[in-house]
Amino acid sequence: MSTHAQRERLLLADLLEGAGPDAPTLCTGWTTRDLAAHVVVRERRGDAAAGLVVPQLADRLNRIRKEYAAKPYDELIQLIRTGPPRLSPFSLKQLDEAANTIEFYVHAEDVRRAVPDWTPRAIDPVFADALWQRLERVARMLGRRSPVGLVLRRPNGQTVVAHKGSPVVTVTGEPSELAVFAFGRQQAAKVETEGDEEAVAKAYEARLGV
Repeated sequence: MSTHAQRERLLLADLLEGAGPDAPTLCTGWTTRDLAAHVVVRERRGDAAAGLVVPQLADRLNRIRKEYAAKPYDELIQLIRTGPPRLSPFSLKQLDEAANTIEFYVHAEDVRRAVPDWTPRAIDPVFADALWQRLERVARMLGRRSPVGLVLRRPNGQTVVAHKGSPVVTVTGEPSELAVFAFGRQQAAKVETEGDEEAVAKAYEARLGV
């Protein structure tokens, strides 16, 4: 049975393949080749992936990512499609679903929304709920660098606090759009904001995300 993470993995691979290795992404300074290398290293090089959260290891992560980016692009796409090796923690279905559903969704949008003529993707209610559940779990981590209080709110009224503070900015949107916003792609997210004008501007400029 296909999981949300598996579906998003295959969609991401298809989008990367279709865009080619030199297309832009929403990840500043990264082409699709760089993004593909990031995904592969994150799953297959746990020793390097720690650099995503440990600043002292960031240089090593960047070096290894560049090494992978030098591989044939088709090889990177195939590694994404086939998934992590058996000994990787991500090979466990539950962990894959928990960690990769929202990760792969956002990276797919990194490819889709980097072109001027992109259109919103239809998100079914079940997947929207799955994205929200995962966003609830990681919101505090994603919003930890916000200079203002940050609240994420669904149209149905469900909310999660991404950062405690004052003044408070409330960001309202579908879970799919809130995920794009909270992962640091604020300008590409279709959301509405409430709060002091200066505070809202700070929320849009904040270094949100991992």
